[in-house]
Amino acid sequence: MHKFRASMLSEIMTDPQCIDPVYLTDELAAISRKTKKTDEDKAILAPLWEKSLSVGAKTCVEQLAKQLVYGYEEQMSSKYTEKGLLVEDQSIQLYNEVFFTNYTKNTERRTNDWITGECDICSPGRIIDIKSPWSLQTFPATIAAGRAKGYEWQGRAYMMLWDVDEFEIAYCMVSTPDDLVGYENEAIHYVDHINPELRVTRVPYTRDKTLEDKIKQRCEEANRYLDLLVKQIADEHNF
Repeated sequence: MHKFRASMLSEIMTDPQCIDPVYLTDELAAISRKTKKTDEDKAILAPLWEKSLSVGAKTCVEQLAKQLVYGYEEQMSSKYTEKGLLVEDQSIQLYNEVFFTNYTKNTERRTNDWITGECDICSPGRIIDIKSPWSLQTFPATIAAGRAKGYEWQGRAYMMLWDVDEFEIAYCMVSTPDDLVGYENEAIHYVDHINPELRVTRVPYTRDKTLEDKIKQRCEEANRYLDLLVKQIADEHNF
């Protein structure tokens, strides 16, 4: 079974807009078409909703299937990800400065039966993931704004893998390297003059075993779809 990267879960875990037709018998399809459903109808359909993949999740798996068949790995690169890689150590240093810690970058990757991941910082009882926003315009200044960025499922994967009860996303706003700023407004990129405490936003999450069960089920369904696609590609090319 393929182990999905923690960073892929934001796509794999999106909720579907409809039940996958593969799970609908004629009787179940009739129930799903009802405008008004009874509690019993909803109970019958609930497991099917849990097993179904969203359009976004299917697209993600379809791309993965092609990579596996043709033997390549897609490298996502942009000025935003480039900055994140270049300033990662600076962001960790900023975090340490603000919270009087001495964390260093984690280099261990962990894997279970469903997922694989390499978190940024592993401390006793808590995982910390460092994010380096592109500019002050994209920096979430509040916890609510940080939650809206869509990293929750990645954090839940890390809590599973490291068996800890707490996860924290730390948005650390550090200056953008000169060669990446280009013609953009320098005022939103050069931030060293701003109070360090104002440049770190922490977003906490607590472990939820029910959601972890949902991750397991969704990954199993994604693997079922992945196997189907790999076979389809092979069959259609007489391979």
